[in-house]
Amino acid sequence: MADELQGKQRYRAEMHSVVRELQTDALWIGILAVWFSGTVPLVYVRRFGDPVHVALPAAILMGIAALSWAARGSSYLLSAWLLVAGCIVGDMLLVYWTGLHVAVGLLTLAAGLAAVFISIPAALATGAVGTGLLLGLWSTFALDPDLCVFGITGVWIVTLLVITARMMLGTAVHWAWCSYEQNRDTLEQARDYQYQLRRSLAELADANLQLTRLNNLAQALRQTAEEARRVKEQFVANVSHELRTPLNMIVGFSEIITRAPDIYGGELPAKLMADLDVILRNSQHLSHLIDDVLDLSQIEAQQMALSKERVAMHTIIEAAAVAVRPLYEKKALHLTVDIATGLPDVFCDETRIRQVVLNLLSNAGRFTEQGGVTLRAWQEGRYAVVSVSDTGAGIADDALGQLFQPFHQVSGSIHRQYGGTGLGLSISKAFIEMHGGAIWVESRLGVGTTVSFRLPIDPSGSAAPDASRWFSPYLRYEERPPTPRSRRGPVRPRLVVCEKEDSLTRLLVRYLDGAEIVQVNEAEQALQEVIEHPTQALILNDPADSQTLKLLSSNAALPYGIPVIACAVPGASQAAGDLRVFDYLVKPISKDKLLYALDRLGIGEGTLLIVDDEPDALRLFRRMLTSSGRSYRLLKASDGDVALRILREQHPDAMLLDLVMPNMDGFGLLAEKNRAPQLRDIPVVVISARDPAGQPLVSSELTITQRDGLSVPQLLACINLVSRVLSPFGLSTDRAPSVVVPG
Repeated sequence: MADELQGKQRYRAEMHSVVRELQTDALWIGILAVWFSGTVPLVYVRRFGDPVHVALPAAILMGIAALSWAARGSSYLLSAWLLVAGCIVGDMLLVYWTGLHVAVGLLTLAAGLAAVFISIPAALATGAVGTGLLLGLWSTFALDPDLCVFGITGVWIVTLLVITARMMLGTAVHWAWCSYEQNRDTLEQARDYQYQLRRSLAELADANLQLTRLNNLAQALRQTAEEARRVKEQFVANVSHELRTPLNMIVGFSEIITRAPDIYGGELPAKLMADLDVILRNSQHLSHLIDDVLDLSQIEAQQMALSKERVAMHTIIEAAAVAVRPLYEKKALHLTVDIATGLPDVFCDETRIRQVVLNLLSNAGRFTEQGGVTLRAWQEGRYAVVSVSDTGAGIADDALGQLFQPFHQVSGSIHRQYGGTGLGLSISKAFIEMHGGAIWVESRLGVGTTVSFRLPIDPSGSAAPDASRWFSPYLRYEERPPTPRSRRGPVRPRLVVCEKEDSLTRLLVRYLDGAEIVQVNEAEQALQEVIEHPTQALILNDPADSQTLKLLSSNAALPYGIPVIACAVPGASQAAGDLRVFDYLVKPISKDKLLYALDRLGIGEGTLLIVDDEPDALRLFRRMLTSSGRSYRLLKASDGDVALRILREQHPDAMLLDLVMPNMDGFGLLAEKNRAPQLRDIPVVVISARDPAGQPLVSSELTITQRDGLSVPQLLACINLVSRVLSPFGLSTDRAPSVVVPG
């Protein structure tokens, strides 16, 4: 309220100052009017008998005008009042000395000057004085009544008109002032905006400069990433070969020894056979792990899939215990396994959980010097719990929090004394949490360490209620109607895969954990499957321009709304077709697979050429073939040049070929063989560590079609989702667009 009152007072003071300034600037007009009024009687001075009586009032008017002009610099009000008073005095002298009654009209000038140059109250006072003088002249000098009325009316009309004009001028000044204030505020805002604009432009120029630098950096990083991707793909291919090749030796020789020990000239010791069985089982386990390690290089860590099935925990635990028992026997440690009776099967990935148990048992055995390890397994509610307790040195409390971090070990001396990378527990924790379980550790220095984990027995189900809650000693038994014993399981999306081999099916089973995958070999079978059973999608492992895709996508019997997805994932037969060979086997291979490939060729005996740069591999394949009981004549070559010479000289019935070799590799050998007419018909079975379906890029095309076409929302959703998956700069990162279609 006080601020508003001060604002009004400030406004009045400023308005008074503005009006006074305008009056000061215009005062010379009033002075000129009074001076001109004094000159008018002098023009008619000869018409009067006494010129002095006319000249004296005129001189008084002109003198007052001069005095007012002189006084306006020191006192404005004095100058204004001199004009008003001079008009009144001069008018009265003209009327009194000359009898010129018309001169009463000068009183209107006095009233107007007071209204314009002084104030409204001064104008009213001047009008009242003029009215009184006119009435006095009427009674004293017998002034014409009409002239008197005319004079009084003139005085007040002029007074009111000037007051009205002044009020209108005040309103106009008020509007002008408000506009001025508003424009001044607007100008200040414009100046602020202009400053902000200049500052924003400067910041934008700096941001553009930084963006240009970042773009250059991003381009360099993108080139680096492309080079890293290329190196990674080459690395995956090399690792695949370097890991699978020696593993093929381990699996192959172990399998031959355990299945046909008689080829070594006698019965082998039982302990040796038991050890070889452990080697075979662990090498097969390692083979499965190698596949997943190679897959890890092609997918994100969060997308790693589990291959779950119902597994008995005692089978996993006993297999892990057998694998680590030689370590415990070597260190004279006891290994006690206590599995609770009635422990139900667990829905889990057997390979992953076996790896977890192996990691825990291996860690406990390596870090325990005296005593031993106890493994227990039991059920707690809807969870299966496994604990591994050792009698080692224990772990300090401050080190327990970092125990599950990758590459972390309690101290550097641990690594030097016991080895290891520090990845076992972190990998185990990841596997357990992917199953929806938990892992924890308890330890006391000088006593030992216990690592425990729990897994949900049935992740999709719920724990059965306790039956005792249905009974009460205070209630009488009442017969209840039977309730259904069946339980509705989780509904999984069903995908029908149509392909000749199983390369795409293996990928889907491994990575689409929550889907039901049904494989068929022919298009008619696929169509029958989707007709008889509700299906989410029909997937073809076939090129986009194949007749099978056209037949299925346009078939009227195809149920409405089922998309047909076509992609070309290479399998062994496609790889064999691309290389123009009979068959393509991926290491490690078993004896049965090798013999089955030869049976398909119809070669039960004859001459075989084995081409491989690894002496151990040549020895392994020779041992497989000689132990089969068939009459094979075997030729060996360590590179493509030697093999090509043997082909020309011996002309074998078939050739077993490795692709990665020094000098002339398998690809060069096939090219030379196919160029020679006499060698072109010799069948070839490729045995390589390169998996056609395990490369970083497995398919170069993806086609989505539907019998009745795609609607606008479906089309836009497909474009958005595909762009988000395939492009680093997708159309959207949040959600598919919402599309409203007219009609």
